[in-house]
Amino acid sequence: MSYFFPVVAVLIWSINALVNKLSFGVIPAETIAFYRWFFAVLILSPFLMKSVWKQRVNIKANLGKLAFLSLLGMVLYQSLAYFAASTTTATNIGLITSLVPLMSLLLAPMLLNKALSKWALLGASLSLIGLFIMLSQGNVHQFIQQGINQGDGLLLIAAFSYGLYNVMIKRWDMGLSVWVSLYMQGIFAIIWLLPSLLVAPSATISLAALPLVTFAALAASIIAPWAWIKGIGLLGAERTAIFMNLLPVMTATAASQWLNEQLTIYHYVGGGLALLGVSVSQITKMPFLKSKKLPLNASSL
Repeated sequence: MSYFFPVVAVLIWSINALVNKLSFGVIPAETIAFYRWFFAVLILSPFLMKSVWKQRVNIKANLGKLAFLSLLGMVLYQSLAYFAASTTTATNIGLITSLVPLMSLLLAPMLLNKALSKWALLGASLSLIGLFIMLSQGNVHQFIQQGINQGDGLLLIAAFSYGLYNVMIKRWDMGLSVWVSLYMQGIFAIIWLLPSLLVAPSATISLAALPLVTFAALAASIIAPWAWIKGIGLLGAERTAIFMNLLPVMTATAASQWLNEQLTIYHYVGGGLALLGVSVSQITKMPFLKSKKLPLNASSL
């Protein structure tokens, strides 16, 4: 039963990668990015306002940090996928997102003064090779000439942002509960994303877009994080983090079935190497991954 919660969380996040792709052409990226957090905060408010008031002193002392974390984890990481959807696939969204733990590992030496082990270096090398194979689609010459496409480039920025988020939330022990921290970051996300909503082609939610916004706000932003946090409480952070390796597998399987995305040899080889690299890099036990305040690895695409 303990494994049920992280599996549910990863399943929801993998489906949300498809939602990102399905949103293209149905609702502007600026609009769904804003309303996702607007409705998530609205739903959470009755349950968290009392806790927010009790922790108001710590919140006030850490407003700048919460705003920066929101920019990294909820604006750049989770919103860029909507903009990337026009030029990449749901499969690539899942595969590139799976690199987030590796990004965190590579940033830890600079920001947490943690030395990289030989396993981390080996894992990084394997993942980078796999990423190159996947993004070049097996055609090195064409890749050198044309470079990375816009969507995959945005996803790499998003993965880096969340890797930095993971490290900074450990570096800054603000003394806030997980849900209060996420709630306040959600409020800041609304503030960050409001200007983009004002210049969006449309700020309304059509009937076709309503299920996509509802899933992103309720399932991906509330239910999945709750299940993930529950999994950490039952299994520990390190054992729970392993389940993130299921994300690209579930996403690719769902995308091939529901979006008719074709998996090719470079997906299997490149994606397999990337996942192997992430797994190898986690052989070493990094202390900064042990906290129960571990962020929601991949929350939330």
